[in-house]
Amino acid sequence: MGHDHEGQRVSRRRLFAGISSIGLGTLLAACSDSGTSAVTTSTGATVTPQATTATTSDLSALFEGANTCELTSTTTQGPYYFDADKVRGDIREDRQGVRLRVAIKVQDSETCAPLKNAVVEIWHCDAAGLYSGAESLSTGGGGNPPGNGSPPPSGRPTGAPPSGGPGGGQDDGSMDLTPTDDKRYLRGAQVTNAEGVVEFTTIWPGWYRGRTIHIHAMVHVSNERVLTTQMMFDEKLNSVVMATAPYSAHTGRDTFNDGDNIYQDGMLMKVGQEGDGYVGAIVFSADSGKDGI
Repeated sequence: MGHDHEGQRVSRRRLFAGISSIGLGTLLAACSDSGTSAVTTSTGATVTPQATTATTSDLSALFEGANTCELTSTTTQGPYYFDADKVRGDIREDRQGVRLRVAIKVQDSETCAPLKNAVVEIWHCDAAGLYSGAESLSTGGGGNPPGNGSPPPSGRPTGAPPSGGPGGGQDDGSMDLTPTDDKRYLRGAQVTNAEGVVEFTTIWPGWYRGRTIHIHAMVHVSNERVLTTQMMFDEKLNSVVMATAPYSAHTGRDTFNDGDNIYQDGMLMKVGQEGDGYVGAIVFSADSGKDGI
C-alpha cells in the first residue's frame, strides 16, 4: 500500500524521541542523501531516506516575495489531522491528479533566519475530497464524496472538540483524530535542510463542501508544535485544474477563496508550471520560541 521504499513508517513523535541519540543533523543528512543508506533511531525505527531535489536555486524566484518575516497566521488544524507515521517526500501513493511539487521554506519569525532541523507535516484531501485515515468521516458519513449528494462534513469528527476559525482551537494534540481506516495517502513529513527548506511531491488538492481548495501544514521544533496553518491557490489555477480529470468528476464546488472563512492572502502559494504539473512555494515564519513574536 503506497511507496514503502521511500521510508519506513516512523511517527513524528518517535522521530523526535529516537533521534536524540543520533542528532537531527544526521537524520537530515541521511534524508538528503541520494544513496540508500538508512538511519536507525534509538527506538529501533529505521528511516530509509529517499533521494530529494530540495534546493533553493530552482525555487529562488518563487520564494522571492512569497512571504515576509511577519509571523505566519495560525489556523485551526481542522478535523482530519493525526500523526501519520510517514517520513517521506512523495506522498501520492495511489492518488490520481495533477502533479504538484510543494516547496516550503521555514524561517524564525523574530530573526528571519532559516529554521533547520524542523519537522514539517502536510496533509490534504484527494481529487474527490477524501482524507486518508478519515474516508468515512470526510464523505459526511455517506457513500459519496462531499458535494455529490451527500451532506457536508460537520466540521469535526463525532466526539471531537470544535475546531474553530482562523487562530481558533487548541493545538496541543487534544484535537487529533483517531484514524478510522488504514489509508495514509496525501500525508507526510520532512525535515528542513540548512536553508530551512522541505519539498513534497503530491497532487493538486480537491475540494469538499464549505472550504476552498487548501493544504494543511504543521511545523514542529524540538517536539513542539510551533505553527499550524494552511496553503491556498489562485482561483484561476484552481479552475484550470478542476476542469481536468479526475477532478471534473466531482461537481458542485460551493466555496472559493473569497468566500472561505479561513483564507488570507498570505496563505496563497506562488505557483509556476513545471512539466506536466506545477511547483508551488511559500515561506512560513514560525514562532520557534512560542513567545508570540
